[in-house]
Formats: sequence, structure tokens, C-alpha cells
Amino acid sequence: MGHCPESHIDSGSMDTAAVEVVDLVKRYGATTAVTGLTFTARKGAVTALLGPNGAGKTSTIEICEGFRGADGGRVRVLGLDPVADAGSLKPRVGVMPQSGGVPTGARTGEWLRLMASFHARPISPDLLLERLGLTASAATPFRRLSGGQQQRLSLACAVVGRPELVFLDEPTAGLDPQARMATWDLVEALRAAGVAVILSTHHMEEAERLADHVVIIDHGTAVASGTPAELTGGQREIRFFTDTPLETSALAEALPAGTTVSSSTSGGRHHHTLSTPGSPGSELLATVTAWCASADVLPEDLRVHRRTLEDVFLELTGRELRNR
Repeated sequence: MGHCPESHIDSGSMDTAAVEVVDLVKRYGATTAVTGLTFTARKGAVTALLGPNGAGKTSTIEICEGFRGADGGRVRVLGLDPVADAGSLKPRVGVMPQSGGVPTGARTGEWLRLMASFHARPISPDLLLERLGLTASAATPFRRLSGGQQQRLSLACAVVGRPELVFLDEPTAGLDPQARMATWDLVEALRAAGVAVILSTHHMEEAERLADHVVIIDHGTAVASGTPAELTGGQREIRFFTDTPLETSALAEALPAGTTVSSSTSGGRHHHTLSTPGSPGSELLATVTAWCASADVLPEDLRVHRRTLEDVFLELTGRELRNR
């Protein structure tokens, strides 16, 4: 989409915390949704909060936004209490809800201009409409926008006031690839301008692309945190599938010490993963193909796979479906 010249925001020192959450607790009756959660989100950085449904992400974000009170722990947003100091924080914080928030009859351009009028130094609404591909829909009522267009308008409303901190909840849900890339470009422009971005998403590629820091939450607490590179460890694996099962123990014996072999079956195919302490080299690939040839087995889609954030997420939170 190109550089947005008016997307820069004066946000003060970039080495200070924008959000500090320490030992946060939130209860709903007998259910504890958040249990001793601690993390820090810094200015000029994208912090991704990841977790399965029901993990406590929404409660945490709503507390940081000042919409809910905490039952324990300490939360500070731009150095202030998000509930007691809500009036002071509102002009400084942008919030993009996952859905809703705009009257159904409001026209796209008029609504964004109204939101801009509430701020002292807004970004040009016309510029944001262009950047997010909404110029042609400026006169269209909100109810007639597609789901993706509604998402983009919500994003525009969240950032039009040049916030120091912005909360984005599933910002690219339902977007086509072009709109997703435009949204990612805008988030990266916000970060470059010194804005703190807290991103909640189920899209692991999005988190891996955008996040400087990732916090994985499960059952109300942080089960892992770090940069995407720290969490994935840069580990690589060899993956392939076969139409017939393998004698994995025999394959493991033919491989260098420390190499592990795991297999699973789905869709009538047998999927195999080889993990090594370091990066797999050409010698290991040659060993695998030679062993398969000797066993009269064809390894299909043989490739070196880099461990991703999604792999880490599933390892930490489980692969089973949840009711929430």
C-alpha cells in the first residue's frame, strides 16, 4: 500500500512499558478465568496474546481496556489505572473490537470523520480510507459493507486518533489476502511510529509476522513468552508421508544419534516427522531416502520444515478441540 506519511505518532520514550500486568486474577463466580497472569507490552512493539478459546485472553484485554475490573493483581496502562483513570486514557488508547461498534446506518466516510473530530491531531480520514481500500465505499452505510470492509473500518476508527496504544482483536478475521496485507502494513507502520500494539489473534502466521513479543495463555496463565524466534528455537524437521506404514524403529536405528522419529495417520496416509538436535543436512536427507528405497517405500512431499509458532502453540495448549 506504500508509506503512510501521516501515520507517525509522537508517543514519547519508546523504552518504557505501555502495559504492565502483574499477577492478574479475574473470577466469574466460582470460575477463575485469569490466574496470576504477568506480562509487559512495550511502546514501539507488537505484543501478541495467543491462546485457545476460554484461555482468558478476552478477560485480560477487557481489564486492560478498562471495561472490567480485576479481582487481584496489578494492571497499569500508560502508567495509569485503566478503570480509575479511564477518562485520561480514552484519548490515548485505540480499541478495535472484533465486531460491532458502528451504527448500522452510519456511512463509512462520515463515521470515520466523526471519530476523527473527537481527537486533537487525527490522521486524515481520507488517507486511512485509501490505505485500507475503503475510498469507494465512503458513502456506503455500515450495514451494506462486507464483513471484511466492516473490519477495516473498525481498524481505521481505532487508529484515526493517533493513539499511543492500540488493542487489535482478530484484526484480519474474514479478510482477503490483499486486505490482510494492507492491515499488516498498517500495523507495522504503527510500530515504526512508536505505538504499542496489543494483538489478539488465532492466526499464527499473523502473530509470527507481526509480533515482537508473544505471550501464550492457557487456563488463565502464561505458559510461554518470548520473541517468535525464541519460542520456535529455529529448529527444523524433516517431514514426509507414505501410503504404507513404516517400521519407524528400524528407520530410527539408521539415523544419526539423537534423531527422533514420530508418525501419525490421517486421511489414509502415514505422516512422519524426523527431529534432530541441529538443522538437518543433506547427509540426513540422503540417509532417509536411501532407507526408504531399501524398504521399497516412496517418501512423498519430503521437505525440511521450520518449526513454527503454530507448532509451539499446539504443543503447549494441546491439539484436542475444546468446548469453549
